[in-house]
Amino acid sequence: MSFSSREIKVAADCTAVDLTLRHTGKLAVTAMGHNWVLTTTTDYAGVAKDGMAATLETDFLKAGDTRVVAHTKVIGGGESDTVSFDVAKLTAPEYNFFCSFPGHAMMMKGSLKLVK
Repeated sequence: MSFSSREIKVAADCTAVDLTLRHTGKLAVTAMGHNWVLTTTTDYAGVAKDGMAATLETDFLKAGDTRVVAHTKVIGGGESDTVSFDVAKLTAPEYNFFCSFPGHAMMMKGSLKLVK
């Protein structure tokens, strides 16, 4: 249970990011689903905690949570999903990404950094 990269660097002058999550496992979404969620470093723990009380229908995220910068849907083995987001909206120097499937956020996490 880990992402292939623990750190993503994005050029600060980039306009948009398209990120594709590929689940290379074989288990169904209900047994071992994964997603990719981006938050500020400060918001990571709160968003992950609130996601534990959410459901698969909301991708294990609190409905309407404005602390979530971007996220993919929760996918099962062999599936993929792509999320696009505007780099201009990233105002902090560093962000956290993680999987919000219950119990995964502590192991499946990393950082996204804007670089010059």
